Amino acid sequence: MSEAALFVGWGQPVRGREKQSLDVFSEAATYYGERLADGSIESFEPVLLKPHGGDLDGFFLIKGSAQGLATMQASEEFQRLHVRAGMIVDNLGIIEAWVDDAVLTELGYFGDAAGEFG
Repeated sequence: MSEAALFVGWGQPVRGREKQSLDVFSEAATYYGERLADGSIESFEPVLLKPHGGDLDGFFLIKGSAQGLATMQASEEFQRLHVRAGMIVDNLGIIEAWVDDAVLTELGYFGDAAGEFG
């Protein structure tokens, strides 16, 4: 089961680069699909958000082991893909996260620390 995740979020396409943003979105989905097939990650889910007045238009939630995700992030292919994506969408962000059983572990750490100060 996954313990770690990457939240890869983005905003509006840069004006005039809407077509390219679709192309890079497709490349990213293909890339994550390949990582799923080769076992580098355990799952990925693309999410498109309905208009809500905020800066976030969508995201990929990519789950796997902390080591597997770190290795993927350090790869040249990952770096090049996200440099390109950052040139065609606003507010590209990649955030590390805890998921599944790791959430309970982290909440336990938080509870321990809160007990020290409570």
